[in-house]
Amino acid sequence: MKNACTTAAGFGAAAVMFIWPVIGQAQDAVVEQSDGETVLRSIVVEGQGERQSGNASAAAGGESNDTQTQGYVVGATATGSKTDTPILEIPQSVSVVTRQQMDDQGAQTADEALRYTAGIFAQPFGPDSDTNWFYLRGFDITQTGVFLDGLQLYGYGFGAFYVDSFNLEQIDVLRGASSVLYGGSSPGGIVNYISKMPTGERLRYTEFGVNDAGTAYLGFDFGDSVNEYFDYRVSGRVLGGNGYFDFQEGFRGSISPSIRWSPDEETSLTILANITYVDEIHGAASFLPFTGTVEPASFGYIDRNANYTEPGLDDYLRQQYMVGYEFEHTFDNDWTVRQNARYGYADIHEFNLYPFGYSGFSATPVLPNPEFSRIVFEHDTKINTFQIDNQLEGEVQTGPVSHELLFGLDYQYFGLDQVQASAIGTPISVTRPIYGAPQPAPSPYIDQSVVQQQVGLYVQDQIRFGDGWIVTLNGRYDYVDTEATGTPEYSGEVDAWSGRAGIAYVFENGLTPYASASTFFDPLVGSSSEVDFFEPESGEQYEIGLKYQPTWFNGLFTVSWFDLTKKNVVTGPFGAETQIGAVNSRGFEFEAQANITNSLNLVAAFTAYDLEITEDSNTAIVGNTPYLIPEQLASIFLNYRVPTGRLEGLTIGGGIRYQGSSWVDNENTLKVPAATLFDAKIGYERENWGADLNVTNIADTRYVSGCQGVYTCSYGEGRSFEFRMFAKW
Repeated sequence: MKNACTTAAGFGAAAVMFIWPVIGQAQDAVVEQSDGETVLRSIVVEGQGERQSGNASAAAGGESNDTQTQGYVVGATATGSKTDTPILEIPQSVSVVTRQQMDDQGAQTADEALRYTAGIFAQPFGPDSDTNWFYLRGFDITQTGVFLDGLQLYGYGFGAFYVDSFNLEQIDVLRGASSVLYGGSSPGGIVNYISKMPTGERLRYTEFGVNDAGTAYLGFDFGDSVNEYFDYRVSGRVLGGNGYFDFQEGFRGSISPSIRWSPDEETSLTILANITYVDEIHGAASFLPFTGTVEPASFGYIDRNANYTEPGLDDYLRQQYMVGYEFEHTFDNDWTVRQNARYGYADIHEFNLYPFGYSGFSATPVLPNPEFSRIVFEHDTKINTFQIDNQLEGEVQTGPVSHELLFGLDYQYFGLDQVQASAIGTPISVTRPIYGAPQPAPSPYIDQSVVQQQVGLYVQDQIRFGDGWIVTLNGRYDYVDTEATGTPEYSGEVDAWSGRAGIAYVFENGLTPYASASTFFDPLVGSSSEVDFFEPESGEQYEIGLKYQPTWFNGLFTVSWFDLTKKNVVTGPFGAETQIGAVNSRGFEFEAQANITNSLNLVAAFTAYDLEITEDSNTAIVGNTPYLIPEQLASIFLNYRVPTGRLEGLTIGGGIRYQGSSWVDNENTLKVPAATLFDAKIGYERENWGADLNVTNIADTRYVSGCQGVYTCSYGEGRSFEFRMFAKW
């Protein structure tokens, strides 16, 4: 961590040298409006027809301005621009999943919360208790596309952070290339978790929940004003019990305190922290062969609840800490300076056995006693991370044209120490597993330290003119230095330019057509016998769309068409990879979020992709579709609350999710069939208390969420019941 702090101090000093001269120039450049002052555009958060205002720092960091905001519609977010911008004016497709939507759908994890969001393929490997998996626009964003309050939660290997969704106010999704704002990140887009933060209002909330597997939890969310200068908030959850798979059990807890100091209306400092602890025995559902999951084997189908680890040896332990701050000050000329920073640490140990094909690592079972081959796997991973983002925002008027300018300098440090080890374990019966056989000690194949540092300089100009036109221009330069010592060892330095140009026109009736073009890069970690150091993935995206915000009810509708290409894809045999690969994703997305009335809420989404491997070292798969990813996704969820009468407070909700078919292999020889799933909710809320019962996959449909080859298929989540009670005072 010493290197991180030393480098951060240097970049902090550079940030001050960068920001203050610009402030001085800005003071001279600002032209007053006719009313005598230049006013920054204020954030608008809409819920149940209400509108609340806040600052861009809150939006950039992700704070919801009203902790009790109701409904599924949010009018503005800083995730798509790092400034306080209405979603209609962002030249890319953006979604916001509110706290109410998460609660109505009974989402207990972040990947469950995004199952009804356009463009998102969540839980591709079934329910995973230690990782939230996301694919966006056909590309994996799990390690380089997940952010918390605008700062990246970068992950590599098994070194990543886990965020408990109970501590989130909302989740923002920005679809498509986003490097111009956030530096190196996934081409599919980003998921930005939004923390619960102080609001200055008294908040007392507790929640108890239990599912039919035997897992129970207790959550709390308290906040208030200490005095006119200090507000606080603290949320957390403890959870424990049995899981849905044989032998699965565990305990986890998280607590997220925060405090805000506001000495005057122009200045605020919010300090946030989080502690997360997880101790559990793994579930199953993944690393299963195609024969026995997608297609029946000679013995039928593999039991969805069976667990082929060794319960006496299996262990997963996570200790995680984060602390950071968000600072904002607005000067007399209405220019605003912000600085957001966070330090994170995680210590993760994992030991388990998982199947890898049938006896002899075969793709088909051997009769009369079918057995799985098993791999013993263990890793010890520690990560230290530090991010800091310095911003200067202000408005300049040039005649009839308004320029909302953003200048930024950010720095990111990621340090990882990891040991990964494996061995061939003993086989185990598929249909009558017997546990307790001695296992060989795993041998290390990776023992290394990795340090990656990234610094970026960016600028944005949002140009408004002509009573509705908005042109968004972005440019960014990044420098990335990566060094790995130990086994394997490599190092490299890269730099990259990113850009975005977008145009939109906001009609008075709420219609907003838009178009944009953007580029991206995504730094890689690794090398091979053919490549000394992997260059970043790169590419470009073109997008056109139409957004509609009705004037007669509170809703937001988005239709988008995009063409996204990822280049420099690592391809080839293990240890001898090259980077000649390329994948193209073209598609159509539709999403509707609506508070149709004060009692009726709706969210609906439809996604259709055309994914194609356009270059690869294996020329036989060029023109094929990548495995795992379904090319069609659709969903709709409705929630109705009886507003008056004897049944006042009764809530009924339900949803349908459709997942199209996907390929098992890049050769496109085997397919995973499509699945349609039904969810339901019934609840009751009156005054300051309530209760809900959510049922996921009502019909208990047995389906496979996806495969990465014939040895690695995953069952999707079966039927589950979740009951919760809550009270606020």
